[in-house]
Amino acid sequence: MQVLRRSDLHDLRDLTIAVRFEGDYDTSYTDGDNSAVLPTDTMKNTVYALAAREPVQEPESFGQRLARHFLTQNDRLTRVTVDLVEHLWGRIARGERQHGNAFVRRGPETRTAVVTGDRACTRVSAGASDLVIMKSAHSAFAGFPRDQYTTLPETRDRLLATALTATWEYRDTEIEFGPTWRAVKHTLLETFAEHRSESVQHTLHAMGQAVLDAIDTVESIRLVMPNRHHLPFDLTRFGLENRNEIFVATEEPHGLIAATLVR
Repeated sequence: MQVLRRSDLHDLRDLTIAVRFEGDYDTSYTDGDNSAVLPTDTMKNTVYALAAREPVQEPESFGQRLARHFLTQNDRLTRVTVDLVEHLWGRIARGERQHGNAFVRRGPETRTAVVTGDRACTRVSAGASDLVIMKSAHSAFAGFPRDQYTTLPETRDRLLATALTATWEYRDTEIEFGPTWRAVKHTLLETFAEHRSESVQHTLHAMGQAVLDAIDTVESIRLVMPNRHHLPFDLTRFGLENRNEIFVATEEPHGLIAATLVR
């Protein structure tokens, strides 16, 4: 957690970071030779020290700083992967204004980034995880095959809900990560809202294609969308009319729909 203080106006960065080394460390396994093994305690301390030396601006750029540092300092290291998860906070409202130093945790959505560096190049991907979204119209599921075990009715009017996890690969590592991340998220949400869905996978594909069409710095995108079912509750047993307004929300069991779109 980093707090950037500007008088009474503070900004937060709340990150969970994992660092993974790959390299010439065989003898530490076979012979117990620790002469080249950087302690994980040092890795942890490095995260805090680099954040203190220069404020964290974006998860992707901070991951690049960490990767460069570890590659420079460790001769046996051939590849380092830095996984970053940003936990998002918003300011608490104070009347019509936002409070300068009081926050509320958003969730469960998180912002994610992965930086992988070796001696030749660095690759950066970003994403959003557990972004819970729903549409209450323009969603259908019909025309599917039926056999002796099929009980699901066809529908042209259902609730479509999911907890989206999206990850995308950048073509370039020298871009404005914050605005680009927000542009991808906006495109995903706008497409989800406007798309006339014939299935979860139909809308998933439209969302991924919209990102590739709109944002040329994205090389590929993977979307994972569990189908969070909302089943109509039968009110006729109480003498009430079913108006497609009352639903039972379920998380298990569910279908898990995934796809990767590449330019």
